[in-house]
Amino acid sequence: MVDHLVNTEINSQRIAAVEHCFGASGQPLAVPGRVLLGEGILTKECRKKAKPRIFFLFNDLLVYGTIVINKRKYSSQHIIPLNEVTLETLPDTLQMKNRWMIKTSKKSFVVSAQPPTEHAAPWIPDKATDICMRCTQTKFSTLTRRHHCRKCGFVVCGECSRQKFLMPRLSPKPLRVCNLCYKQLMAEKKNTEEHRSQARPSDSPLVGYDPSSGDDSDRSDEDKLEQWPADTEFYTSEVPWSSFHR
Repeated sequence: MVDHLVNTEINSQRIAAVEHCFGASGQPLAVPGRVLLGEGILTKECRKKAKPRIFFLFNDLLVYGTIVINKRKYSSQHIIPLNEVTLETLPDTLQMKNRWMIKTSKKSFVVSAQPPTEHAAPWIPDKATDICMRCTQTKFSTLTRRHHCRKCGFVVCGECSRQKFLMPRLSPKPLRVCNLCYKQLMAEKKNTEEHRSQARPSDSPLVGYDPSSGDDSDRSDEDKLEQWPADTEFYTSEVPWSSFHR
């Protein structure tokens, strides 16, 4: 695979795209013989909480960073030569699946590739309804704005979408959700926390490594930007909108 891609235009374009996403704060990545083999989001276990991080696997490097806008902007670039990396498979916990420790002589940290349970909801177009799809009372106008619930994609009024909820696989910032989805998400969170409190001893943090890894684990994500991609898929169906009113 490396021999096939090494001198191709597509490989050069992919590496240039990664450099562009990290911007001036990142290191140059395009060197002769380097091939980008894959990329993806992994969950990195940090001191305060697990956080999504973007990872890029090259034929000679492992590069990762903080997601500001997925596929648009990354920060806090870290570069690890592959010849310094060893992997150790770890047991699953109640919260994290498919875990392993990335170990080097300078630092070690744990990541997981749990299958996503959160998916971006297709947004219902603004023009599809003139009233809030939750309360069915508020009529939209120039002064009464439409909003979208990031969980269900419904068009809702401000009164029916006062809450925000953190969905890490969608954004590093809490996102606007409708009142109904907020109640459901809070119930799920409470259930998860109850399971966590009953976790087995083997679910405790590993002895012998600092989950902070001394880099970006304690940095606040509140100043990160939020942007929905221009190619967001919209809801299409023959089902009448009245069937969605609750």
